[in-house]
Amino acid sequence: MSDADILNLTGGKDAADRLSEAAETFARVKAGLGAVIFGQDDVIEQTLITLLAGGHGLLIGVPGLAKTKLVESLGTVLGLDTSRVQFTPDLMPTDITGSEVMEESASGARAFRFIRGPVFTELLMADEINRASPRTQSALLQAMQEKHVTVAGERHDLPHPFHVLATQNPLEQEGTYPLPEAQLDRFLLQIDVGYPDLDAERRMLLATTMGEEIRAARVCGLEALVEAQGLVRRIPVGVQVMDSILKLVRAARPGGEGGVDGSIIEEGAISWGPGPRASQALMLAVRARALLDGRFAPSTDDVVALAAPVLRHRMALSFTARAEGLTTASVIERLCRGLL
Repeated sequence: MSDADILNLTGGKDAADRLSEAAETFARVKAGLGAVIFGQDDVIEQTLITLLAGGHGLLIGVPGLAKTKLVESLGTVLGLDTSRVQFTPDLMPTDITGSEVMEESASGARAFRFIRGPVFTELLMADEINRASPRTQSALLQAMQEKHVTVAGERHDLPHPFHVLATQNPLEQEGTYPLPEAQLDRFLLQIDVGYPDLDAERRMLLATTMGEEIRAARVCGLEALVEAQGLVRRIPVGVQVMDSILKLVRAARPGGEGGVDGSIIEEGAISWGPGPRASQALMLAVRARALLDGRFAPSTDDVVALAAPVLRHRMALSFTARAEGLTTASVIERLCRGLL
């Protein structure tokens, strides 16, 4: 695809200039986050991709890896209105969405008034989401997909944009509940947070234990994020990249082709797989990654790079496959081989 074709599809030179400006802005955002979050460059990139694509992110890692700090810093750097909900076993759905209370006026008239919960924000941090009961977790289902909540039969619209960044401890941790598949599917990316390397942990020690700790600073505002989200949806996607997305997602389903080359994954290895929402997520995510890199169009390399974050929470292996030593990560890696 030539530069002229790209300019035509994105809306002309003005749109291309705005895309370059957005790439520069979010490069500064990424640098601002990197100044306070050490050794998590991939996590920062995937989190920004999630927001640029207009989706929700699920950050999974053991305690103490700066998941909560990342979300807090992100709200500061982007200038977003943020709320935090600490999920616990006794948390109720109304603690998230809000509830109606009876009020009596000076004249004695009684009426219900809706008190908004913390979900009415631009960036909601659902901290340790898997520590709440499934009933409470499901309170976010409607909000995450439809961008509104219904309380006592009344619809209440959420702010625009609305994003949920949830943190989760590994399921083997004590006192956790697995998220239902319907809710997992509503997360654009599952972002695995690992341990920092030696150099990053050394810098972290010096920065957080000597003198005053560096705080995140605002880089842009809500308008910059909303404009960038609009630009992401206008970035053209080539036929080859689109075909790669479709082949990859369809191959990850039970009874699929077994792999993008038709022979990689054993028959019956996949118990359940991703639906069409995974294709939509991958299409938006590769565009957002291209914008972060300052490119006018995504490539197959973007599909491969984002395959695991998009697919790993949307599929499960059969008992036989797990008994033979297969993992979700290894299956996705095999599925991607035919794309290169």
